[in-house]
Amino acid sequence: MEDEDLNQQEHDGTPSQMSPLEAEDRGYTLFRILDREFTIKVSKRRWAVVLVFSCYSMCNAFQWIQYAAINNIFMYFYGVSSFAIDWLSMCYMLAYIPLLLPVAWLLEKFGLRTIALAGSALNCLGAWVKLGSLQPHLFPVTVLGQVVCSVAQVFILGMPSHIASVWFGDDEVSTACSIAVLGNQLGIALGFLVPAVSVPNIDNPDELAYYISIMFYVTAGVATLLFILVIIVFKEKPKHPPSRAQCLSYALASTDASYLSSIIQLFKNLNFVLLVITYGLNAGAFYALCTLLNRMVIFHYVEEGVIVGRIGLTIVLAGMLGAVISGIWLDRTKTYKQTSLVLYIMTLVGMAGYTGTLNLGHLWIVYITAGIIGFSITGYLTLGFEFAVELTYLESEVVSSSGLLNVSAQVFGIIFTISQGQIIDNYGTMPGNIFLCVFLTLGAVLTAFIKADLRRQRILRIVPKTKPQEGEGEEDIKSSKAPTTVQKEHF
Repeated sequence: MEDEDLNQQEHDGTPSQMSPLEAEDRGYTLFRILDREFTIKVSKRRWAVVLVFSCYSMCNAFQWIQYAAINNIFMYFYGVSSFAIDWLSMCYMLAYIPLLLPVAWLLEKFGLRTIALAGSALNCLGAWVKLGSLQPHLFPVTVLGQVVCSVAQVFILGMPSHIASVWFGDDEVSTACSIAVLGNQLGIALGFLVPAVSVPNIDNPDELAYYISIMFYVTAGVATLLFILVIIVFKEKPKHPPSRAQCLSYALASTDASYLSSIIQLFKNLNFVLLVITYGLNAGAFYALCTLLNRMVIFHYVEEGVIVGRIGLTIVLAGMLGAVISGIWLDRTKTYKQTSLVLYIMTLVGMAGYTGTLNLGHLWIVYITAGIIGFSITGYLTLGFEFAVELTYLESEVVSSSGLLNVSAQVFGIIFTISQGQIIDNYGTMPGNIFLCVFLTLGAVLTAFIKADLRRQRILRIVPKTKPQEGEGEEDIKSSKAPTTVQKEHF
């Protein structure tokens, strides 16, 4: 799937001694920064990489929400409380917090392929472990399988922005990131829909075990297939850097910086700190909403488990549309601050509408408000990754844009899920949803104070593109194909 490697070394981006004109004619761009010279070319493999990643992220997200989607059925089957079933979702959030830095170190030490293999392998293993929990007294086994899947998620959740920047060109990164996030959202959509339509709410434990086993076997089979695809498709990185931004990252990134010093530096960046807080509030509200959706809907629409799946599907399908539109819009406009604020306000409006209409009995209104929430909140999740990269450019993406944002999301997700769950149990669904609206309002206000310090774009503006303009003469064309050069004083 790759063209012939024109670099002297396969993965370091150092070009061979071909002339600039010859390189340009063969679809390459020469780029010189400081004392290093790079050959820029996007790889054909990049779409296969992001699609396979998106698929196994989908499988892992499906396993996150499959219990919460039919919370009442699993409560009956295993004879446990709703809070115990909630923890099958919250263990995903809890596992991420302590494991972020070890996984970031593994990525730095062993590369993207190793992380992809580990994530897909653990996801596959967790799915097979759950097949040992098909009896009511085996709830601890299903907990074990879910914990394994939650560890797999640590190897998956922070990768979209990293894959996008390593494999895609300057004008493709936001779109690629949105596609990578899209898989996770599709998994949540299927996690709401499939359990609701495939596992009926019946009183016979043996029949219930049969239906649950079908869902578990299919999940394990899909996870196994995706693990095989990861083995075949994934590489650590392309032979050539795909963008000027990636060349700059290779040339300027410090090999001596520790993760601790990087984190200290990040927390001195006020704009990034505000983004970490606002992203956590937004994503935490989304996690709580997804985890508790079954309990909220059943509270008002008794024996209507399929409706839960449909509302969840509406949230996530609208979110997938939002993620794609957000990615394309950002690639074209780079309006990170403005777009994030608009989406945050849309999320708040949608949540307020959902809060006020859930108990009215008009499901079509609930679907509309749920769709608004999904469109805006998922679009914001995609935007948040790329906005963080812009604010912290040249810092480790796994630690900054993906890592700390996701840690914030998990912390707020646990706090919101437990708190809203207790409020629903004691006071009803409306006070619980008002609780989320208050924090979304806080997030929208804080977003307004984030300064759009787009460091990556600022650096790229001083780096001219090498493509000749229309109407250039032959001599102009030849001169325009000289390597682009960036000197130290630019930084």
